[in-house]
Amino acid sequence: MKDIEIIPLAKRKMERRRIPEAWVSEALRNPDQVVAGHGGRSVAQQRRTVRRREMLLRVVFEETEDKYVVITAYLTSDIKRYWRDKTP
Repeated sequence: MKDIEIIPLAKRKMERRRIPEAWVSEALRNPDQVVAGHGGRSVAQQRRTVRRREMLLRVVFEETEDKYVVITAYLTSDIKRYWRDKTP
């Protein structure tokens, strides 16, 4: 199992956005979906219910041989914008 490193800027943003580190860890270890991000980064996505509202947790990360490096994490209600349906 890979380690998870959260860069300091991401930690500050997560605190401000009230996103627990446990959510980020869970999204990386058990994502509902992983999509390509900008600049070769990946985005782990996980649907969550927050204050009785369906939200999408997006965790932008870079993967190395031994760890995930979290660049940022945020919640959005615009699930349709980011969710990628799997094509058969």
